Amino acid sequence: MSYTGLAIIYIIIWWIIFFAILPIDVNREKAVKIDGEDPGSPENPKMLKKFIYCTGITTIIFIIIYLLMKFEYLNLRNMIS
Repeated sequence: MSYTGLAIIYIIIWWIIFFAILPIDVNREKAVKIDGEDPGSPENPKMLKKFIYCTGITTIIFIIIYLLMKFEYLNLRNMIS
């Protein structure tokens, strides 16, 4: 598979994992309520922590998929045709 295909697979996996991790560890109780702000939005969404976790999990999953494709246990071209 080309580098472009590998990059696309990595990005797709990253976004799926990111949206799965996004609602985890969110405290919706606010100390200060501001008029016009959504009451359900978190004070500290911890985005950097989620970004790091997402990148780590995605890298592990991507390496597993890459090794499966390299040793031909997972051949995407044969699955399509």
